[in-house]
Amino acid sequence: MNSYTETKFFIGDIPYQMFIQYYRPRKDRNSVPIVLLHGAFHTGTCFVKTPDNRQGWAVYLTEQGWETYIVDWPGHGRSGFVPDFPTMPYQRVINATVALLQQIGSAVILTHSMSGVVGWQIAQTHPKLIKAIVGIAPGPPANLLPVIAKDSHQAFPEDRPRIQSREETKKYFTNSDNFPQEVFENYFCSLVAESARISNQRRNVEGQGLYICHPQILFDIPILVITGDQDPRHPREVDAETAKYFGSDFIWLPEVGLPGHGHMQMLEHGNLAIADLFINWLHSKGL
Repeated sequence: MNSYTETKFFIGDIPYQMFIQYYRPRKDRNSVPIVLLHGAFHTGTCFVKTPDNRQGWAVYLTEQGWETYIVDWPGHGRSGFVPDFPTMPYQRVINATVALLQQIGSAVILTHSMSGVVGWQIAQTHPKLIKAIVGIAPGPPANLLPVIAKDSHQAFPEDRPRIQSREETKKYFTNSDNFPQEVFENYFCSLVAESARISNQRRNVEGQGLYICHPQILFDIPILVITGDQDPRHPREVDAETAKYFGSDFIWLPEVGLPGHGHMQMLEHGNLAIADLFINWLHSKGL
C-alpha cells in the first residue's frame, strides 16, 4: 500500500481549466501544502517520476508529510485543449493557480523556470495565499530584463505554438553531467507545445513582460532560489540578482557539494538531495 492517497481534479474556468494531481499522506501530515508548478514545454509529470523511473519530488515530498499538488498549466498535457493557445497569456496560468490556492488555502509554491514569473505575480497580488516560494532556476520579473524588439530573433511569432527541438532540448535542458542521457528520447517525448505569447512575455518582448510594482511585498515572504552550475540560461549572476531583488535566500548547488546540475534538477541524478535542501530550508522557516 502506498503511504499516500491520490486524487485528480480540475479547477478554473473552461477552456482554461487546470488539471491537478493531489497526493495526500496517510499520516503525519504537514500543516501546509505544497504546489508544484512546472516550466515551459513541460507538464506536472516532471515532478512524478524521472525519465529513468527514479522517484520524483512529488512522491518524495508526500513521504515527508507534505500534501502535494501537481499541476498541468492550462492548455498543457492533461488540462486539455485551449483554442487560442498560441496567444494564451501568463494571466491564464496565474488565474488558475490562484483559484487552486483559494480552494486549498495558503501554501508553499515551488516554481521552475518560466513558472517563476507566476510565483512572483501571485505573491504580489495575493500574498496571504503564499507561505513560501522555492524557485528552481526561476524566470525573473520583467523589472530585471531589457525590452526586446518585436522584430528581434528572440521574439516568437504568435500565429502558432512553440515546439521545442531536439537540438534546443539537448543544449538547454539535458546538457548537465547529472542528466540521465540514456533515456533522452523518453524525456523528449514528454515535452509539449508552448504558448508563444507566454514565451514573449517571459522575454519581455515589446515590454509586455510581467513587472513587479511593489517588490517590498515579497520581502515578507520566505523565498529560496536554487541554481545549478550547468544551466546555460541561468548563470549564477542572473539568478543571484533575482534572489537579491526579492531579498531571498540563494543556493548555488556546487557550494553545498552538489555540482554538475543543470536546468532540470527534479529529473537529474541527485534530485532527492536537492529536495532535501529545500525541505530543510522550509523547516528552518517554521514550515
